[in-house]
Amino acid sequence: MRTALILLFLVALGSIPGGLLPQRGQAPEQVAAYIADHGSLGSWMDRFSLFDVFAAPWFAAIYILLFVSLAGCVIPRILKHGQNVRARPPAAPRNLGRLPQSASYRTDATPEEALGGARDLLKGRRFRVDAHEGSVAAEKGHLGETGNLIFHLALLVLLFSVGSGAAFGYKGNVLVTEGGAFSNTLTNYDAFKPGREFSADELAPFTISLDEFHASYITSGKNIGQPTSFYAKVRYKDGSGPEKPYDLRVNHPLGVGGTKVYLLGHGYAPTFTVKDGKGQIAFQGSVPFLPMEERTFTSEGVIKAPDAQPTQLGFYGIFFPSAAPDQAGKTISAFPAPLNPRVSIVPFKGDLGLDTGVPQSVYKLEGLGKTLFPVGKAQGLQVGQTLTLPDGAGSITFTGYQQWVSLALNHDPGRVPALAAAVIAIFGIVTSFLIRRRRVWVRASAADGGRTVVEVGGLALGNATAEFDDIVADLRQRVPAVEEPAGESSGDEASGPETPAGESPGSASGAGSNSGAGTPGDQNEE
Repeated sequence: MRTALILLFLVALGSIPGGLLPQRGQAPEQVAAYIADHGSLGSWMDRFSLFDVFAAPWFAAIYILLFVSLAGCVIPRILKHGQNVRARPPAAPRNLGRLPQSASYRTDATPEEALGGARDLLKGRRFRVDAHEGSVAAEKGHLGETGNLIFHLALLVLLFSVGSGAAFGYKGNVLVTEGGAFSNTLTNYDAFKPGREFSADELAPFTISLDEFHASYITSGKNIGQPTSFYAKVRYKDGSGPEKPYDLRVNHPLGVGGTKVYLLGHGYAPTFTVKDGKGQIAFQGSVPFLPMEERTFTSEGVIKAPDAQPTQLGFYGIFFPSAAPDQAGKTISAFPAPLNPRVSIVPFKGDLGLDTGVPQSVYKLEGLGKTLFPVGKAQGLQVGQTLTLPDGAGSITFTGYQQWVSLALNHDPGRVPALAAAVIAIFGIVTSFLIRRRRVWVRASAADGGRTVVEVGGLALGNATAEFDDIVADLRQRVPAVEEPAGESSGDEASGPETPAGESPGSASGAGSNSGAGTPGDQNEE
């Protein structure tokens, strides 16, 4: 158990980078930007899989060791618990007065009658009762240990479910612009990370279409520009089923084809028309720009026209949703909503390097200063304005904008078993806290004068329980105690000190008693 606790602590410690650093499974573009911004530090962090923590070999090693350690702890305990449940309650200790809870009194009932009453009483309280010579032993509360074992078994199932879900599931990211659609095929993913046992042939056939994206922001005060809500109006179709609408919101994923679709982020996709030097349209459509900062959604992106003639064209642009000049006269975005959309364009011509066969990022121009050279200076364009390139190289027109959303798709077959295991684990641990094992012994022996001494002892594992006092009180009703005159010796011991007339001495319940259940006449009962 000590080993399991250490490993559980290491799992929690190892999960911290997964919560603080961008992860490839959720935001690959942020990982690339983080590595680029931090140089060699980012590269070393990548070597230790800090950007892919939950798939890292060192995390998997801790995870597997924790699984083995818990199994090695729980299985022997289950076997031992099964033996304890079937075993008879242990016989009464020699001296019940030394137990944490004890009481004793005298009665006119015979020992057999006293033990019979105690046996019926304890059975009525759902104790497991066993008769021994001159005593009765009772026990209950095994359900507390059962709950503890169920908690650990559920934890094992939870770990196994998470592991199997990672092995047989997949995670992917895709960017969809307004008016566009996504079909669940491997080639349509921007980033795709399958589990070790998952095959792309197992992808469920479904499509998601993005109709509109809506966002609202605070318009005044110190929190101006902060989003108040945003959601995407989508339509989805599962296989050959009917198409259905859905409002996709943060923390309200869409479930389709056994896959959860989450709304991660959003941004702007300005639309352009690029004409080459021959006047032909070389590019027409929207280009997703990535936010440079989230407060005003100033975004950057590139436009590539590899089909332009006589030379290829490329453009670097910065999109300002609400363009406004700052104090120095420089254009900035004053608000994240598109109140005054404007784009700043820097044109390039030359070889884009797309024919080399080497994969390129759609958010970056390759070969700057080598095969690709600037044409003129940056120029700001409003919707409908055109930038004409010098020397008849072509032109670019800013025709408007659309919005895009970033979706995370997660297929995890272990999700439902993990949820069920988590719920069962909670019930198990609550049961283990609320129910404690309790043992009660009752001994009845003959005393002088034809009376019987009834001794009661209790042992509660964990915190002491008031149940013992109730048992003693009920037993006194079933097997009534004898009230002896004050100061009268019972014959077993010397009587206590005399008391003034009109007063009664305090009760005593025998050595080690803390039940307080004695009567004034019981002070000399031992």
